[in-house]
Amino acid sequence: MLSRSCCICRFSAGDVVMIQPQNCPEDVQQFCQLLRLDPDKCFLLKPTEPGTALPAHLLQPCTIRHLVTHYLDISCVPRRSFFELLSHFSTNELEREKLQEFSSAQGQEELYSYCNRPRRTTLEALWDFPHTTSAIPPEYLLDLIPRIRPRAFSIASSMLAHPGRIQILMAVVRYKTRLSKPRCGLCSTWLASLNPEQGDVRVPLWVKKGGMKFPADPDTPVIMIGPGTGVAPFRAAIQERVAQGQKGNCLFFGCRQKSKDFYCQAEWEELVTKGFLMLFTAFSRDQEEKVYVQHRIRENGQLLWELLNGQSAHIYLAG
Repeated sequence: MLSRSCCICRFSAGDVVMIQPQNCPEDVQQFCQLLRLDPDKCFLLKPTEPGTALPAHLLQPCTIRHLVTHYLDISCVPRRSFFELLSHFSTNELEREKLQEFSSAQGQEELYSYCNRPRRTTLEALWDFPHTTSAIPPEYLLDLIPRIRPRAFSIASSMLAHPGRIQILMAVVRYKTRLSKPRCGLCSTWLASLNPEQGDVRVPLWVKKGGMKFPADPDTPVIMIGPGTGVAPFRAAIQERVAQGQKGNCLFFGCRQKSKDFYCQAEWEELVTKGFLMLFTAFSRDQEEKVYVQHRIRENGQLLWELLNGQSAHIYLAG
C-alpha cells in the first residue's frame, strides 16, 4: 500500500489517481550510450512546420537526460511503425533488411515472435540494431519513440479516514518470458524504488473522476466483489461508509494465497469484529481443489438475494 501526502483537490470513493512515471537512470544511460548522445546537452525544441504543437510539459530548454527520463517511453514494446522509420536511418545492409522485414506485411508473424510474445522493449530492440541505432538523427526521436503515458490507479483510501493523503494498492509488475532479463512494469517498478527517507520524493499525479459511483444514501447496502488489487476502490468506499457509521458493507475478496496476497487483512478483520463489514474470502491455492470468489458468491446466494431484493443493495465488481 502506497500513501502520498500532498495538497490535492477533493476526491470520492471510486475516483482515480493518474501517475506519471519515469525511466530508471540505468536505462537512460544505456540509451544515451547507444545513440552516442551527451545526456547533459541542452536543446531547444522548435516546430518544423508553422502551427505544429510542441510536446506539453516538456521543459524548454531541455537536456537529453530530462527528455529520455521523463518523456520517451523506451520501455514500451515497439510497434511496426518503429521498425519502418528505423529502417530509413540504417546504413548497415543486414540490419536494414531485417528492419524492412519487420515493417512489411509478410513479416508480422516474425515481428510478433520477436517483440510482442517476449515483451521486448524499445531499448532492447535498439541494442539488437547497434549500427542503425547509432545513426538515428536526434531530431527524429520524438517521431520514433512514443511519450510515456500516465498510469491510472484506483484510489484506495477515503479523505474522511485519511485527510490530505492519497493511498493506492499496487502490485509490482515483474514476470519472466523467454528473454533472460525479467519483464518489469515501468510505473510500479519506479514507485517501488522511491525512498522518502533518502530525501524529498516528487511524484507527478492528478486526480480524475472515476466511473464507479457509490450510493449517495449511506443506508443503502453495498456488495463489493474485488479479487486481488481490484479491492482498492472498495477499501476507499468502505472507509468512507464506516466514517459515516454505515454497517451495510459486504465484501467478497479473492487471491491465490492467504499468507501472501491477503491485502488489508488486519483492517478487514477489525471491521468484521466491530460489525461494519461482512467479509467472504477465497484463497484459490491454499487447498487442493481451487476455490474462487464465484464459489463464495454461490454459497451465499440467499444472503445476496435478500440484500438485492429486500434492501435494494448496489453491487460492484472490480479487478
